[in-house]
Amino acid sequence: MRLDDFDPNINVEDQRGQSFGGGGGGGGGGLLLGLLPMIGSRFGCGGIVVVLIIFAVFGGLGNLGGLIPGVGTTTAPTRTEQSGGGGSTAQAACSADAATRATCNAFSSAENTWEQLFAQSGTRFEAPKLVFYGGRGQSGCGAAMSAMGPFYCPSDQGIYIDTSFFQELEQKYRAAGDFAQYYVVAHEFGHHIQTLTGASDRVRQGQRGASEAEGNALSVRLELQADCYAGVWAAQNRNRLEPGDVEEGMTAAAAIGDDKLQTQAQGRVQPESFTHGTSAQRQTWLRRGLESGDPAVCDTFSGAI
Repeated sequence: MRLDDFDPNINVEDQRGQSFGGGGGGGGGGLLLGLLPMIGSRFGCGGIVVVLIIFAVFGGLGNLGGLIPGVGTTTAPTRTEQSGGGGSTAQAACSADAATRATCNAFSSAENTWEQLFAQSGTRFEAPKLVFYGGRGQSGCGAAMSAMGPFYCPSDQGIYIDTSFFQELEQKYRAAGDFAQYYVVAHEFGHHIQTLTGASDRVRQGQRGASEAEGNALSVRLELQADCYAGVWAAQNRNRLEPGDVEEGMTAAAAIGDDKLQTQAQGRVQPESFTHGTSAQRQTWLRRGLESGDPAVCDTFSGAI
């Protein structure tokens, strides 16, 4: 996909090279509530596997708050504290290496696309921020760790990425190509759209008091909608697509299906513990967005998925 023109005024923070301690604010229920948005809305190939293993070994989400150090309701540094703002700061951060620049290109393209779509519908758009970290960072949802994979934090409306994930995506999950990387960013941007539309809040409200299986089912619908939104973004930029891009996206979507990851991690599948959808479902909803370019087709909350 031909993306080589990020806007230097995008909101970018760069936490790489900074030191973050193991402590995190909050405890008990606060830790769990801080963790839920992160688990429920990160793309996270590596993170999915980690969470699934914890589910299998320790018996559910309720134990996670005490098992992952530093993940809680802490407060991320502000934009000015972290990076000094956009403009030249974004230019410097985004030019660090090829993977970083590709991420900025996709983020900037998604921002422009969704701003235009919101304007067409007469809805106010608020841009998220893009945060790079290396190994360990800090978000408004708690600690950022590479094992979680890329994720979106609704508390500070930030998309958090350790670009080493893209190497893992290619080598471990056999999902190579620039469009596979762009799909990651577009998916996370889709979670920001869900924050703006209120879908994320509705899901979290629905998960309160729900059974584990019911809560997971709502999470699946949220994730599939983000996949569909990623497809909408690509369709809106169809003139930039190149031969093989769609196939790269489908390969990536298949690689991160709950059924495939569970089979790889534990040799069997547990549908009631799915949080992101099967490989087939993820491909279906990504393709639906790609074929239509219309956010209205991404209603994963009505009917079967």
